[in-house]
Amino acid sequence: MDGALKIITILSLIATLIITVLSPDGAMAGEKTQLHVSAAISLKEALETVRTMYAKKEPGVEIRFNLASSGLLQKQIKEGAPVDLFISAGRQQMDELAVQGFLLPETRGDLLGNELVLIVAREKKGSIRAFFDLPGKIQSMSIGQPEAVPAGKYSMETLKNLRLWDSLEKRIIFAKDVRQVLAYVDSGNVDAGLVYRSDTVALKSGFVVTTAPKGSHSPIVYPMAVIRASRQVAAIRKFAAFLTTSEAAGVFASYGFMPLKGKR
Repeated sequence: MDGALKIITILSLIATLIITVLSPDGAMAGEKTQLHVSAAISLKEALETVRTMYAKKEPGVEIRFNLASSGLLQKQIKEGAPVDLFISAGRQQMDELAVQGFLLPETRGDLLGNELVLIVAREKKGSIRAFFDLPGKIQSMSIGQPEAVPAGKYSMETLKNLRLWDSLEKRIIFAKDVRQVLAYVDSGNVDAGLVYRSDTVALKSGFVVTTAPKGSHSPIVYPMAVIRASRQVAAIRKFAAFLTTSEAAGVFASYGFMPLKGKR
């Protein structure tokens, strides 16, 4: 009987271990639930602050960010990268993922708005005060790659609508994301650039000159949605809901974003 009891006890322990290892969150008991959020790099500082706030509310959850251009993040999701929530800086990337079935449609919503601003290197602060100063005052400027970087798309639209594209196109240096545009201007490697207002919190030596005129580009919207392949749907939906609270909105606003209400 003692031998049989030992065997039963061992089998019970093995079964418990298997259940623990194969639990929905894929982690051993006592470990934090890990949530993977792919987000436009322009959200970097704001999301880091939000993560700290959320950790106090949900100490058992660990938020891991993958920050890059929206186009690159879209490509990674299509290739099967482990992503629970996607926050894009433009609707195009989210729309394409939706059509291809990568999103949980009911979880999609427009989270934030932003503004496009003209920034210049320190040496150009006094000579460039408006978009129309650019053709005669700069040798180079930078914008994000329009095909992959939503800010680059808005920048191209603005320059075309202001009828400045033809005179500036050959002087434009395309960047992989808005933070690279910021770095080019800050370092003085280019004279001017177009970035989101929220990005200017990271400016070191450059200056904000002016905001793109209303109607010069498509509305800047940051949509978010849970990825269909997520294994943490309940936990990530809870975090997504927190991003829409007044508490999180206050953080986003402090970094230059415009919190939006309502679902799409």
